Amino acid sequence: MARRSRGRHIDGVLLLDKDTGMSSNFALQRVKRFFNANKAGHTGALDPLATGMLPICLGEATKFSQHLLDADKRYLVTAKLGQRTDTSDSDGEVVQTREIDFTQAQLDTALEHFRGKTMQVPSMYSALKYQGQPLYKYAREGIEVPREARPINVFELNFISLEGDELTLDIHCSKGTYIRTITDDLGEMLGCGAHVIMLRRTQVAGYPYDNMVSLAQLEALVTQAETESLTLADVLDPLLLPMDTAVSSFKEINVSDDIAPFLMNGNPVQVANLPVDELVRITLGAERKFVGIGQMNDDGLLAPKRLIVIRDEPVAT
Repeated sequence: MARRSRGRHIDGVLLLDKDTGMSSNFALQRVKRFFNANKAGHTGALDPLATGMLPICLGEATKFSQHLLDADKRYLVTAKLGQRTDTSDSDGEVVQTREIDFTQAQLDTALEHFRGKTMQVPSMYSALKYQGQPLYKYAREGIEVPREARPINVFELNFISLEGDELTLDIHCSKGTYIRTITDDLGEMLGCGAHVIMLRRTQVAGYPYDNMVSLAQLEALVTQAETESLTLADVLDPLLLPMDTAVSSFKEINVSDDIAPFLMNGNPVQVANLPVDELVRITLGAERKFVGIGQMNDDGLLAPKRLIVIRDEPVAT
């Protein structure tokens, strides 16, 4: 007999404004508990030091979380100049202190070095794995392991301010970019060292900044529901964005109602205007109900890759 799932079947994406000092998994579990959701997952961890946008996928939306992991990100970062730490942020130990002695022109030249496509060696204090273990576990044991440089793309790197020994930058970058590493490398180029003292993720893909909510706001809404005899659906579910926002950049392919049952049973179907070698967002019928993603197969048909389970339970709309 199959084990009955615990929690509500609720589908959608919550834009959490993560607080500093907590892990992304802790934040995820709090959101899951607040919504009493049966399934939840985040879309790329933020360091405990960092704050800002952490999209949380609930229910069927977890099937598309990988596409948010692969999305571009934007950060506001403040670096403390003159000190280098072993973790490249303020959670680490200071390993070197140097004088700050550079001009604005030298700073501008150094910043230009990081714009565009470059290769970056990940920090030892990252979640990337080496022989099955995260790099940060080796780092905490004082073990240095080889890391290969990886291609990254910094689409924008904007100078915001330099006040005393604190430099603030706005960075729009591709997936897999470590802002701590950029900060550390920049400090070395300037000859003074640097480490991150504030990091805030302001954007993931095209999600709106103003739609973020904090754990404190969620807790207040849960308390409101309890005191006013409201349901979680009344106070929390309106905060969710539709699950297909995780793949909103994909081309939409609408499948007619007459062939929809074949597709939903996992069968490839013939459709018009299907792009080659691209994942597409599949909708059904005149209502254009989102049901998953697919791709052209070798026969030129639309083959489903990930389909949602259609229920009568509430979903974010």
